Formats: sequence, C-alpha cells, structure tokens
Amino acid sequence: VSSKTRAEMEVLRRKIGISDPFISENGGGIFFSDTDFQGLLPDAVPVSSSEGLWKLSLGLPYTDLIKALQEIREELGLNLKGFSDMRVDEISHLTGLDPEAARVAAMREFDEPFIISGQQLGDENAVITAAEQRGLSVSAGGRFYHLQGGNDKGQSMEIIISCYERSYGQVTSIALGDSPNDFPMLERADYPVLVRSQQEFPWLKEKVPRLRVSREAGPTGWNSMVLNILKASLRG
Repeated sequence: VSSKTRAEMEVLRRKIGISDPFISENGGGIFFSDTDFQGLLPDAVPVSSSEGLWKLSLGLPYTDLIKALQEIREELGLNLKGFSDMRVDEISHLTGLDPEAARVAAMREFDEPFIISGQQLGDENAVITAAEQRGLSVSAGGRFYHLQGGNDKGQSMEIIISCYERSYGQVTSIALGDSPNDFPMLERADYPVLVRSQQEFPWLKEKVPRLRVSREAGPTGWNSMVLNILKASLRG
C-alpha cells in the first residue's frame, strides 16, 4: 500500500519478485492478477498496458484533480505546485529520484502530489477546506501534500482483507507507516505500527490504542517490527 504510482510499484514488484495484490496512490487504485480475486471485485477492469493485471478504481481521475488544484490555486491566491506543473528534472530534484524514476513517479492516475511554496501559517488549513468544499481530501505525506478523492489507504486495505477472508477465512493484518496518509490504514489493522521518523504524533496512540512504535527509523524500524510481530505470532 503506497502513495507511489502503479508504474513505480510494478518496477519494485519485478525487482523483489512478488505478484500479490497492491494498492497505489493512497488508496486510489487496487491492482491484482486475474487469478487473485476472480469474481470478488466485479467492477474491476483489465489494465491495457499490463498483461494479466486488473484494476479497481476507487479514486477520481487524475485530470479532475489537476483541474481542482488549479481552481484552488486561483481561489486562494497561493503558490500551489503539483506534479502536473513540474518537469521531470524538478520532480527528480525534489524527490531525490533519478530522472527515469521521476518520470515513472509522474505517471499519476488518482493522486496529485503538490507543495505550497512560501507556505505560511493557515495556508494548509485553507487548502484543506477548499478541497473539502469540492468533495476532495488532502493528506500529508513525507515530502508532499496529496490531493485526492474520498479514497484513502484504509478503505482500500479493507477491501483486500475482505477478499482474502472470503477466499481463505480469517486473516491477520499488519500495517506499517510513518506519515498521516498512513493513519487510516493503521486504524484498521490488527497490528498497527508507526515507524519512527523525524515527525512525532503523540496523540495517535489515543486514536489507535493497539499502536506500536518502532525504536529505529526507516527500513530498519520496519524490518524489526515485522520480524517481532511474526515471531510473537509463531510463539502464540
């Protein structure tokens, strides 16, 4: 489950060698092979550019989000700059991705990452309010804000869990994240894990009583928490 695009995640899946279902762009789309959930997601359609891959769209089309961001920019008079306004070299500079990876990151379908240049106190809330008035939402990631429809990572995760349960019976879910756009997913997981980062969210424990917090940051924290949960599950 990621804020990354389908194109980005397909590259990672090939490198890692996995073929399981995945969720792109903050819950905008669920993707799975034609043998994973046959008949369970009747609204899914084949992905024309990927043989054997199916897509269930939960988010709004990217063109609608580009238009909405332009309207919000003009309405508020703020310097909002989305991926659709950036060249590949600018996306590369802001993300630290190489040019090819930045090109793939720009292949959006359901989510418009953006920045607020010269941001001042109150700007974020103004953008959120303007988005909500249009039936949209804004979430905060590690580097960017994200303009999207009513979708989120938690909703899409629940759909996949439901498919697994209908196919195999009861399942246990583990969700790990380090940014606010991960919180809807953490709220719904059996084992929610906040991976330590430079940001702190002291109030999250009250909202998610089962929450665990990693000692280490980044991939090291992710890895150690997954291993700890799996070991405890095997002992149980």
